[in-house]
Amino acid sequence: MASRRIVTFNWVTADGYFAGADGNLDWIVPDPEQAKAAAESISGFDTVVFGRRTYELFEGFWRHAVVDEFGTIPDPHHPGRRSPEHGAMAVALNRMTKILFSRSMKDATWGPSRLLHELDPREIETMKAQPGKDLIVFGSGSIVSELTRHGLIDEYQFAVCPVLLGSGQSLVRGVSKRMPLDLLEAKRLPSGDVFLRYVRSTRVSRVNEQRAAPDRSSRVRSGR
Repeated sequence: MASRRIVTFNWVTADGYFAGADGNLDWIVPDPEQAKAAAESISGFDTVVFGRRTYELFEGFWRHAVVDEFGTIPDPHHPGRRSPEHGAMAVALNRMTKILFSRSMKDATWGPSRLLHELDPREIETMKAQPGKDLIVFGSGSIVSELTRHGLIDEYQFAVCPVLLGSGQSLVRGVSKRMPLDLLEAKRLPSGDVFLRYVRSTRVSRVNEQRAAPDRSSRVRSGR
């Protein structure tokens, strides 16, 4: 049986930041096609992984979003409008299991939730081996960085916005090894955003296999 995947989605600027220096996200350029695609794909996940800041941000909006009889909620990007795409996201996020990593929080009340004080790679591997749908990580730069360091993220999704900040917070930090990625999809959106999907490159495993393989020519030369 195939293991569950961990997928991360983040808005990023054209110069590579996922948040302003003070954590602000007011530079995001929303796109209706991106919202529609997100609403359609969210059914492929049953677990969402958060760091504390992103958890609090999501809980503050999505937990209290009231879906009307038409399946819509107020559009967070366009005051006065209602959005069926965000309505679908609200329903899904409130039903999904929330995995929260935080050393400071004492409890996670946006259920169903599970609070973990440390990220144990072995525990994440166990989660991936369990039956269920895939896991998704929104925001949560510290968690994305740690999962990346342990090679636990299977797919990286970025919505690149046509904005330059000049300074800000990088999504992935503290990764000591270069990690090649393979491009799965690149799509230009009407807003000027570009949606990108990457997976960890198979080139890495091939190189490692070549390094680990015995050098047969040296065996011949040495008479072995």
